[in-house]
Amino acid sequence: MSDFFDALEPKHAAMIEKQPMFFVATAAPEGRINLSPKGYDAFRVLEPGKVAYLDLGGSGNETHAHLAADGRITIMFCNFERPALILRIYGRGRPVLPQDAEWEALAANFTLLPGTRQIFVIDIDSVQTSCGWGVPFMTLEGERETLKKAHRQSDPEQWKAKVASRTSSIDGLPTRATTQYIAGD
Repeated sequence: MSDFFDALEPKHAAMIEKQPMFFVATAAPEGRINLSPKGYDAFRVLEPGKVAYLDLGGSGNETHAHLAADGRITIMFCNFERPALILRIYGRGRPVLPQDAEWEALAANFTLLPGTRQIFVIDIDSVQTSCGWGVPFMTLEGERETLKKAHRQSDPEQWKAKVASRTSSIDGLPTRATTQYIAGD
């Protein structure tokens, strides 16, 4: 059985805070559906109707392209401990890049990580919880440091050039590139 809410309640925020990972799904009107796992301490509840997450440079920039084209986004958290619970956030998102006017105020909510490229802000349309009885018990062994290490070891100018060259998604949708290299922690 599932329940819907107009915004996040305190119990939802508490569950989110305990999760070491989440999943992000986006789609444009045409093309592939993108589904990505996210880790690190990168998710924040800004207010009951608004969340954000820190995005590091990786293999592509599909979420940015899809949000620019369509705006729809779903975020899913699974509780791998007790109690069993799945929480989905449905909303409309947008990227905020370091060169954008609202960056400083938004970035103050995070510890910036090496390779931070943007923050996605999501206005919540609805929240859904469901039982999660089919989700296995799992424990966190630790975070992978590989992505942060790769960004830390990057030459800032080469990193910016690489990010700047990625101006479209897999399906050819446009993206905006960050103009700043963030060394992070």
